[in-house]
Amino acid sequence: MWDNEGHKLSQHNAGEKGAGITRASLQILPCTVSQLLSSTKVDSYVVGGREVSQASIVGVVRRSQPFENYIQYRVDDMTGPPVDVTLWVNTEAADPSLLCDGSPGTYVKVVGTLRGSEGRRSLTAYNIRCLEDLNEITSHMLEVVQAHMLPSERVGGSPGKPVNDKHPSSRLSTIQTEVLHVVSKCRGHEGISLDDIKTKLDYLSLPTIRSSLEFLMKEGNVFTTIDEQHFKSIESG
Repeated sequence: MWDNEGHKLSQHNAGEKGAGITRASLQILPCTVSQLLSSTKVDSYVVGGREVSQASIVGVVRRSQPFENYIQYRVDDMTGPPVDVTLWVNTEAADPSLLCDGSPGTYVKVVGTLRGSEGRRSLTAYNIRCLEDLNEITSHMLEVVQAHMLPSERVGGSPGKPVNDKHPSSRLSTIQTEVLHVVSKCRGHEGISLDDIKTKLDYLSLPTIRSSLEFLMKEGNVFTTIDEQHFKSIESG
């Protein structure tokens, strides 16, 4: 798993993969804007030798222009020119609480589908979230490095075998790994409380920690103990 909010998406049909290209298993791939803009097109888009259609970026909104059914953004992460991001909005069904302000100067995380037209790359977003904690910028860049190291590690291994498949942490984001580490260190019967986790990870926001815990529970790495506010890892027994 690549990003703290990365979700595995449904399968789609794909053509033959080109030589040296690693299929992305239809996960959301953390990227920089420059990587998206320099992506190549084989049967599908390729970023750093990795086939990808869903990508996530983190950057600052430089421009926001609303239209009748969509909003056009320009998002810049300072790795290259800004990238165009289109968010389609159903004004009748949209929940205002789920819409990010996205005004110029706002730092956002964008998850969407990579598109191309006349050699230009853009993202069609299905989620744009305003950052609650600027540490997420650093976390995203670490996830970019980790994600784009994996294809080169697979080249020397057996075909089709993922790297570190036995280690659940290899599928977690940096933040999720940090939360799991804190929970795993607690050996007490009652586990560790949410308040104690927040104290140990004081640089993370409470919603970010809650989101990571929910994901870790879904993945089977963490479970609740005496109540919904105390957690223990499978590793610690």
